[in-house]
Amino acid sequence: MSTPTIPEQGEKVTDAPAPKADERPEQPSAPGGLAVLARDPKVLAVLFALLVVVVSAAVTGSGVWPGGWTVDIKTPLNDLDNWLVDNREKSPIFLYFLLHISNSAESSVDAIVSLFDAMGWVGVTVVGTLVGWAAGGSDLSRRALRTGATTLGVFVACGVLEMWEATMETLALMTVAVFASAVLGLLLGLGAGLSDRFEKMLRPVFDTMQVMPAFAYLLPLLLMFGVGVPSALIATVIYAAPPMARLTSLGLRSADPAALEASASLGASSWQRLWTARLPLARKQMMLGLNQAIMMCLSMVVLASLIGSEGLGDEIYQALGSLDVGTALTAGVAVVLIAVLLDRTTAAAGERLDATVNVGATKLMTRVRLAVWGLVLVLIGVFSAIGSSLGEREWPEAWTVDLTRPLQDAVDWLTDTIGSGVPVVGGTEVWAHGFTDYMLNPLRSGLLTTPWWALALLVAVVGWVVSTWRAALTGVICLGLIGVMGLWEKSMDTFSQVLGGLVVTVAIGILFGILAARIERVERMMRPVLDTMQTMPQFVYLIPVIALVGLSRSAGIIAAVIYACPAVIRITAQGLRYVDPAAMEASRSLGATGRQQLLGVQLPLARKSLLVGVNQGVVLVLSMVVIAGLIGGGALGYDVVQGLSKGDLSQGLPAGVAIVCLGIMLDRISQPAGARPRE
Repeated sequence: MSTPTIPEQGEKVTDAPAPKADERPEQPSAPGGLAVLARDPKVLAVLFALLVVVVSAAVTGSGVWPGGWTVDIKTPLNDLDNWLVDNREKSPIFLYFLLHISNSAESSVDAIVSLFDAMGWVGVTVVGTLVGWAAGGSDLSRRALRTGATTLGVFVACGVLEMWEATMETLALMTVAVFASAVLGLLLGLGAGLSDRFEKMLRPVFDTMQVMPAFAYLLPLLLMFGVGVPSALIATVIYAAPPMARLTSLGLRSADPAALEASASLGASSWQRLWTARLPLARKQMMLGLNQAIMMCLSMVVLASLIGSEGLGDEIYQALGSLDVGTALTAGVAVVLIAVLLDRTTAAAGERLDATVNVGATKLMTRVRLAVWGLVLVLIGVFSAIGSSLGEREWPEAWTVDLTRPLQDAVDWLTDTIGSGVPVVGGTEVWAHGFTDYMLNPLRSGLLTTPWWALALLVAVVGWVVSTWRAALTGVICLGLIGVMGLWEKSMDTFSQVLGGLVVTVAIGILFGILAARIERVERMMRPVLDTMQTMPQFVYLIPVIALVGLSRSAGIIAAVIYACPAVIRITAQGLRYVDPAAMEASRSLGATGRQQLLGVQLPLARKSLLVGVNQGVVLVLSMVVIAGLIGGGALGYDVVQGLSKGDLSQGLPAGVAIVCLGIMLDRISQPAGARPRE
């Protein structure tokens, strides 16, 4: 195209004058965002389903499940419970199988508790500190000294807080549960890591177990073992074994092919390659699996207080039931300290193993470490024999500090100060009531007025658009099961709480995830906070929330948001940080600003990671629903808590199954296609 020239002065212009700017022919404009979305049939399907939901809710105003389509499941459950009670002492399956498991579980925990009592507080503190130091390396390195000092500080703090006896009960249950979980997870991981067929068989089982909330493991075990330690221990083992198994399998399958080839070339058999190459190379992943199993055991042990297990969890549960926030805070601090101790000890052991693989341990250090572990065994025997003569069995009463009353007074002052009446911002209780009035109540009303078939249509369409038709079918079947059990209204109440918590979780998680991905200083500042939040058991989140907003539905949702946000933040940050560098470089070369890069490149390319973050937020928020039932959440969570605490299967089991159905439905329709968890 030639460039128009400007005529010189006096020159006659023969061409037609160029059109003015406002007279130029209009160029076809690029289609807008709504036009592009309108051309996508999947988006149109979602919009149509939403329209059906809104119109049907406005016309009918009722979302009641048809009464003729429900099934009475309470009567058979009551009959089953009565049969189990009548036949526990004469049925062969109890006498020759389940009774032995129950007795072994209870006797194991009792034996550890008796050992701790025999060693006394002096023996437990000395041996525990020595174990922490040995896990860190048994030397004068910073890692070993820090781990030993952390162990000593935790034991002293639990004693000073008057939580020694409860701490020993929790540690006893933890010791047996972690050992059993590690052994079971190791065996399953070996099978999955060495056999493709076995791995394919275990994959759907582990996928389902990851979706199910923690309490779901307690409900069926009540049928077999009743209320008490055996149910709590076995449920904890079942809940904590999958991480150990998956990471063991991952470590075995990720072994360096060159090392395996070198071992095979030297004539090693398959068993020799396993012991000399595969397992040593998988030690780091196995230690990470042990760390995850330990943290899940602690979380489950606290939750198991609902069915009669003693320890710190029972202290928190009883304190929450009587609204004694001071005692709950004291026990919660002890739980957090135990979590930090176990996490740091296993992490230090993993770092040492990794350093040993890279650098190589000298024969002298190996002998020193063996001698230290031998000394630990000797001291356990010595203290168990003479520990009671060295001092009291429990922490001395004179060395304790009662923080219950000061903490309760501090909580009362904080509630009175910032709960309401704060200028401009209102206060925490005002925010909680506003969240209930403007978020939870409208969501619940909308779900309860939506016809069941319209909601099923929306679930099917969203599942098909986000994932696959199998996910859509699974979601519809789960909704149908909830309706058939006669729990539609309570499930919609719970569903509204989950959706409200999920909206807040995703908003906060994506916002802070973006900040962490784009600003390195923010990521460094948030890392220790997120580590601590992911270490704390679920129960602990309830305590500060109650202190700030009191007992209400919003309190449980706020606790769920706090619990679920770290996972969403980290997944979002990782997804944005690992966007294709070539795409980022291309956008920079075209002059895109940081905001344009975020909205036009990073977020679209990180779509699957964001959906995975949403999926994890769904699972974690839902897992807090039952615990929220303790502090006013109501609906299905309350039924589960009451059923577990009273041993009423006809109340707890159907509600638990309904929550599991909600969890599976939300998990399937929120997982992007091709993003199913494999490791």
